[in-house]
Amino acid sequence: MALHEQSHQALSSRRRTAILVMGDAVALLIFAAIGRASHGEEAGLTALAQVAETAAPFMIGWFAVAPLFGAYRAHVTGAPLRMLASTALTWLIAWPVGLGLRALIRQTSIPLSFALVTFITVLTMMALWRGAFALIAAKRS
Repeated sequence: MALHEQSHQALSSRRRTAILVMGDAVALLIFAAIGRASHGEEAGLTALAQVAETAAPFMIGWFAVAPLFGAYRAHVTGAPLRMLASTALTWLIAWPVGLGLRALIRQTSIPLSFALVTFITVLTMMALWRGAFALIAAKRS
């Protein structure tokens, strides 16, 4: 493989990963904003710092686990079924990490209803966004 082609692939890989990281962060911020709004808390652009604070434990959990479970690997991100499987596995592991961090930070327990709503909502949001990304990436290949 020519040096130029290798550097183009490396740039493309970095760009793909950057887009995925930004999209994952946005999805988790939207989840936090929806949750805050559903509890009557500020959730608009003027409350971005509070939304980010709410999302932080789940972002830490996701971004700590995602690279370990291949959520950003090219062979995963360009194949919709692999992407969905990787996303589900990553969230299954990141979810209790985020819940635990949230409980530690807030010094509270974790209601089962909150845990289940968080699991289902974030999994749905991540699967939709990341699945769409994988479909687009697969068509471009």
